[in-house]
Amino acid sequence: MRPVRHDDLSQLVDLAKQFNLLNLPGDKKVIGEKIDRSEQSFAGKLTKTQSEYLFVLEDVEEKQVVGSSLVLAKHGNDEVPHSYFKIFKRDHFSQDLGVGFIHQVLRFQLDFDGPTEIGGLLVDKTYRRRPEKLGKQISLSRFLYMGLYPERFEDRVLCELTPPLTDEGRSEFWESLGRRFTGLPYQEADLLSQSHKEFIESLFPQDDIYLCLLDAKARLVLGRVGEATKPAQHLLESIGFSYLDEVDPFDGGPHYGANVSQILPITQGRRLKVAEFKDASYKEQVLVATTSEEFRASLASVDIRDHEVALAPKVRQLLGVELGEEVYMSPFNYNRGK
Repeated sequence: MRPVRHDDLSQLVDLAKQFNLLNLPGDKKVIGEKIDRSEQSFAGKLTKTQSEYLFVLEDVEEKQVVGSSLVLAKHGNDEVPHSYFKIFKRDHFSQDLGVGFIHQVLRFQLDFDGPTEIGGLLVDKTYRRRPEKLGKQISLSRFLYMGLYPERFEDRVLCELTPPLTDEGRSEFWESLGRRFTGLPYQEADLLSQSHKEFIESLFPQDDIYLCLLDAKARLVLGRVGEATKPAQHLLESIGFSYLDEVDPFDGGPHYGANVSQILPITQGRRLKVAEFKDASYKEQVLVATTSEEFRASLASVDIRDHEVALAPKVRQLLGVELGEEVYMSPFNYNRGK
C-alpha cells in the first residue's frame, strides 16, 4: 500500500471503471486531478480543507494497481458544508384517545466544521476473496498514516456507506423525497452535489419530515447498508465505528463515525525499531508502515520483543527499511465488540 503516483493513472482509471463510485469515478480527467491533489497533500502543500489522500494497493510482482482507498482530511467547511439528515424521535400522545405514537423524523443539518471522511475503497474484481484479505488491507492501512500524522486530520472520522439501490442504480429514498424537492434524477443530483451544494440547502425542506409519510420502499432502505457494502460495515464496526443516526440526504445511506481516540488501528499503533533475532519466529500478523517521508505499508508476519520487531528480509526489502530504522505497526485482526 502506498500513495498514488501519476504513472498509476491509466491503471487506476481501469480499476474505477469496474465500479461506480462518485468519489472515485472512472474518468481520466477527474482521477488525474485527484492524483495531483493527493501528491500535493502528501507533500504537505495544501491546507487541511483542501487535502485529499489517495492510497493504492499494488501487486508488486505484476506491477499492477489492484485496489484503492481515499481520505478527505476535512469534509465540510464554510464554503462547502457537509449535509445530512439527522434522525430524531418525537413523541405524540392524545389525552382524549388515550393513545400515543413515537415517530421518527428527519431533520436536515449542515456541518460547517466537518470531520475527516474515508471512502474510495476499491479492489479489482479478479483479486477479491483472496486469503490476503486485500480489501481489509487497503482499508486499514490509511489509519496507519493517520496515526503517524494526526495533525493532518480531524478528531472525528466519518464514512458514508452505500444503501441498497435498485437494479437500475436508482434510490427509492431519493425518488420518494429528494426528487420531489429538486426535480432531478438521483444520479444527476448525486453527481452535482460533489461540486455544488447550494441547491441542497436552498431546495431541501428545513422542517422535520415524518418518516411515516414516505413511501414504504423508501422507509425500508433508510439507514440500511447494501449487500456489497456489508463487509465494509462489519470491518468499521470491528475497529470502533458505529451508526450515527445520520443518513445521506440523497440515498438515505447510513453514516458511520468514530472519534480518533476510539479507532483501534490508531490507538493500538506503535513505533518499533527493526531488529534481527537469531531465533525469530514470525507468528504475529500485523500491518507495518514506514515512518519516512515515503509512506509504504504491508501486511507482514513479525516477531515483536519489547520495543523491537523482526521483519522477514523480503518485507524489509518491500518497504525499503534497514535494520535499526523505526517502523509503525498496528494489529491486522480485531475482536469485534471488544
